Amino acid sequence: MTTVLLDTDDVGEAEAALSAHYAKVRLSGVPSEAALSARIENTDLGAVGVQRLEYGHDFDYEIDPLDDLLICLVHSGLYVQRPPMSGTPDVARPGDVVAIGVDEGVPFGGRVGDGRYSMLVLERHWLNEVVAAAPGDSSGTVRLTGALPVSREANNHLAGVLTYVRDHVAREPFASDSPLLTDALARYVAASVLSAYPHTGLAEPTATDRRDSTPALLRRAMLYIEEHAAQDVLLTELAEAVYVTPRALQYMFRKHRDCTPTEYLRRVRLDHAHRELLAADRATTSVSDVARHWGFLHAGRFAVYYRECYGQSPHVTLRG
Repeated sequence: MTTVLLDTDDVGEAEAALSAHYAKVRLSGVPSEAALSARIENTDLGAVGVQRLEYGHDFDYEIDPLDDLLICLVHSGLYVQRPPMSGTPDVARPGDVVAIGVDEGVPFGGRVGDGRYSMLVLERHWLNEVVAAAPGDSSGTVRLTGALPVSREANNHLAGVLTYVRDHVAREPFASDSPLLTDALARYVAASVLSAYPHTGLAEPTATDRRDSTPALLRRAMLYIEEHAAQDVLLTELAEAVYVTPRALQYMFRKHRDCTPTEYLRRVRLDHAHRELLAADRATTSVSDVARHWGFLHAGRFAVYYRECYGQSPHVTLRG
């Protein structure tokens, strides 16, 4: 569902609305006779928010620490994020994607230009669902260490992800109804963010992780996935269920099954979808219905996975 978070010319009203939705913020640099012309629309997709922002005047801001991570694509205008201590500011121009509020628990400031922006709002804990914190990191959390992507290619890929979520996923009325879909989206966004920005996570297993990657533990992990396929299966919860680290879990699947835990979960859900298509009445059931039921956001991608696994289109299976 899309709601208007902010639509005002008044700086005071904008401060109040932004403070209520993000964190306490102070705006400056807008002459008293000028109109801010600020508008923000938000679509809530569970663990991910999708926002369209427009500002009709440049302004400076100071903001308290953010709970969530914001990923912002600049369409027109300019976004400047100043580090809390002295240092080089992060500057994003049209076409750039910038991570806002990278330093958790730290206030920051900057400048926003007259222009248009798109933004994803991601709960930070989803980064830990993709990679694990490095050994010895007392915080136990994965953090971004930079606000700008590691390369132009990484920037463009993330811009494409944001655009796809904004223009396609956010427009589907069913998108926020299924925990399987919303949590799959959060993992997809988190993985895309981690592939684009430098971070503290460690994807490679340690020596202890390798020792913990036994066939017996793998069987327990596979059984857990099979018994919970109709629910959202978080990487951290699966690791806790078999008493290993997320890195060990990923390593044991690669070593013994030549896939990731997420890929194995997808295979199990594909099998359920296949059985559902075989038993379904094509007069009342569509391939998209079945795909959504089993957590596949994109019906076209579901069809590709299905064909790779079963050698035919899911539409052929449904027609019997």
